[in-house]
Amino acid sequence: MATTTATIDMPVPADRIWQLIGGFGSLPDWLPYIPGSELGEGGRIRSLTNEEGGVIVERLEKFDDDARTYTYSILEAPFPVTGYRSTLTVREVSGSHSRVEWSGTFTPAGASEEEVIKLFHGIYTEGLAALKRSLDA
Repeated sequence: MATTTATIDMPVPADRIWQLIGGFGSLPDWLPYIPGSELGEGGRIRSLTNEEGGVIVERLEKFDDDARTYTYSILEAPFPVTGYRSTLTVREVSGSHSRVEWSGTFTPAGASEEEVIKLFHGIYTEGLAALKRSLDA
């Protein structure tokens, strides 16, 4: 099993960040390469559409609003992995500064461990940079 984590620190209160990213259907609000998200099964399944029109289906596994974190798994996606599970967390560092962490575990399938770690680390890093730009705007 492979794993990767990306973090970003921002001079923004944790509650403000969580308000933007804490909804399971909120990716299009801050992640430009996911322009569409439809929720199903009472908000536990999200069908995402990427910029190329590809579909990624994910299941919400755990959600903790007080701790500002959720974990999800991939049910269907064009990624060379199985057993994908990811967590997005917002932590308060001080009253007006926060750290956002996006981490994942997965098993490579048809690609090397190095390749899939690089793929997801890039997705997480680019996603957190996009989050920072959204909050700066």
